[in-house]
Amino acid sequence: MSSERATADQWLPGDVTPVDLERLLWALVALSLVADVVTTFVGLNVGLAESNPAARGAIESYGVVGMLGLKAFAVGVALACRPLLERAYRPIVPAGLAVPWLAAAVLNVYTISTVV
Repeated sequence: MSSERATADQWLPGDVTPVDLERLLWALVALSLVADVVTTFVGLNVGLAESNPAARGAIESYGVVGMLGLKAFAVGVALACRPLLERAYRPIVPAGLAVPWLAAAVLNVYTISTVV
Protein backbone atom coordinates (compact mmCIF):
# COMPACT_ATOMS: atom_id res chain seq x y z
CA MET A 1 0.00 0.00 0.00
CA SER A 2 1.17 3.44 -0.84
CA SER A 3 0.90 6.41 1.45
CA GLU A 4 -0.08 8.66 -1.47
CA ARG A 5 -3.65 9.91 -1.62
CA ALA A 6 -5.73 8.58 -4.47
CA THR A 7 -6.23 10.81 -7.47
CA ALA A 8 -8.56 10.03 -10.32
CA ASP A 9 -6.10 11.65 -12.72
CA GLN A 10 -3.94 8.54 -12.36
CA TRP A 11 -6.50 6.33 -14.11
CA LEU A 12 -8.72 8.64 -16.19
CA PRO A 13 -7.98 8.79 -19.92
CA GLY A 14 -6.96 11.99 -21.70
CA ASP A 15 -8.56 15.22 -20.65
CA VAL A 16 -11.36 13.61 -18.61
CA THR A 17 -11.58 15.03 -15.11
CA PRO A 18 -13.28 13.38 -12.12
CA VAL A 19 -15.99 16.06 -12.36
CA ASP A 20 -16.58 15.23 -16.04
CA LEU A 21 -16.79 11.53 -15.25
CA GLU A 22 -19.21 12.09 -12.41
CA ARG A 23 -21.44 14.31 -14.55
CA LEU A 24 -21.51 11.65 -17.26
CA LEU A 25 -22.41 8.98 -14.71
CA TRP A 26 -25.23 11.10 -13.22
CA ALA A 27 -26.62 11.50 -16.75
CA LEU A 28 -26.39 7.72 -17.08
CA VAL A 29 -28.31 7.41 -13.79
CA ALA A 30 -31.14 9.50 -15.23
CA LEU A 31 -31.18 7.48 -18.45
CA SER A 32 -31.07 4.15 -16.65
CA LEU A 33 -33.80 5.22 -14.19
CA VAL A 34 -36.13 6.10 -17.06
CA ALA A 35 -35.22 2.91 -18.95
CA ASP A 36 -35.88 0.72 -15.92
CA VAL A 37 -39.21 2.37 -15.09
CA VAL A 38 -40.47 2.35 -18.68
CA THR A 39 -39.44 -1.25 -19.37
CA THR A 40 -40.88 -2.37 -16.05
CA PHE A 41 -44.30 -0.93 -16.85
CA VAL A 42 -44.21 -2.19 -20.43
CA GLY A 43 -43.46 -5.65 -19.03
CA LEU A 44 -46.30 -5.39 -16.54
CA ASN A 45 -48.66 -4.37 -19.35
CA VAL A 46 -47.74 -7.45 -21.41
CA GLY A 47 -48.43 -9.75 -18.47
CA LEU A 48 -45.06 -10.07 -16.76
CA ALA A 49 -44.62 -9.73 -13.00
CA GLU A 50 -42.21 -7.59 -10.99
CA SER A 51 -39.66 -9.85 -9.28
CA ASN A 52 -38.33 -7.31 -6.75
CA PRO A 53 -40.60 -7.57 -3.67
CA ALA A 54 -40.07 -3.94 -2.62
CA ALA A 55 -40.81 -2.63 -6.11
CA ARG A 56 -43.76 -5.00 -6.46
CA GLY A 57 -45.31 -3.69 -3.24
CA ALA A 58 -44.74 -0.06 -4.23
CA ILE A 59 -46.20 -0.63 -7.69
CA GLU A 60 -49.20 -2.54 -6.39
CA SER A 61 -49.92 0.15 -3.82
CA TYR A 62 -49.04 3.36 -5.67
CA GLY A 63 -48.35 2.48 -9.32
CA VAL A 64 -45.74 4.48 -11.17
CA VAL A 65 -45.60 7.02 -8.32
CA GLY A 66 -44.50 4.22 -5.97
CA MET A 67 -41.78 3.10 -8.37
CA LEU A 68 -40.55 6.68 -8.80
CA GLY A 69 -40.61 7.10 -5.02
CA LEU A 70 -38.30 4.10 -4.61
CA LYS A 71 -35.94 5.49 -7.24
CA ALA A 72 -36.00 8.94 -5.60
CA PHE A 73 -35.18 7.38 -2.25
CA ALA A 74 -32.19 5.56 -3.76
CA VAL A 75 -30.93 8.74 -5.41
CA GLY A 76 -31.40 10.61 -2.13
CA VAL A 77 -29.34 8.08 -0.20
CA ALA A 78 -26.65 8.25 -2.88
CA LEU A 79 -26.53 12.04 -2.73
CA ALA A 80 -26.38 11.97 1.07
CA CYS A 81 -23.48 9.49 1.07
CA ARG A 82 -21.53 11.12 -1.78
CA PRO A 83 -19.80 13.77 0.39
CA LEU A 84 -18.43 11.04 2.65
CA LEU A 85 -16.07 9.90 -0.12
CA GLU A 86 -12.86 11.47 -1.30
CA ARG A 87 -13.39 13.41 -4.51
CA ALA A 88 -11.51 10.78 -6.57
CA TYR A 89 -13.97 8.08 -5.51
CA ARG A 90 -17.25 10.01 -5.82
CA PRO A 91 -18.03 8.72 -9.35
CA ILE A 92 -18.65 5.30 -7.79
CA VAL A 93 -21.88 6.68 -6.30
CA PRO A 94 -23.72 7.28 -9.58
CA ALA A 95 -22.12 4.17 -11.07
CA GLY A 96 -23.60 2.16 -8.20
CA LEU A 97 -27.06 3.35 -9.24
CA ALA A 98 -26.67 3.28 -13.01
CA VAL A 99 -25.16 -0.18 -13.43
CA PRO A 100 -27.92 -2.20 -11.72
CA TRP A 101 -30.69 -0.06 -13.22
CA LEU A 102 -29.23 -0.49 -16.70
CA ALA A 103 -28.88 -4.22 -16.10
CA ALA A 104 -32.52 -4.35 -15.00
CA ALA A 105 -33.63 -2.46 -18.10
CA VAL A 106 -31.68 -4.81 -20.37
CA LEU A 107 -33.14 -7.83 -18.60
CA ASN A 108 -36.61 -6.29 -18.89
CA VAL A 109 -36.17 -5.76 -22.64
CA TYR A 110 -34.98 -9.34 -23.06
CA THR A 111 -37.88 -10.73 -21.02
CA ILE A 112 -40.42 -8.59 -22.87
CA SER A 113 -39.01 -9.77 -26.20
CA THR A 114 -39.61 -13.39 -25.22
CA VAL A 115 -43.34 -12.87 -24.66
CA VAL A 116 -44.22 -10.39 -27.41
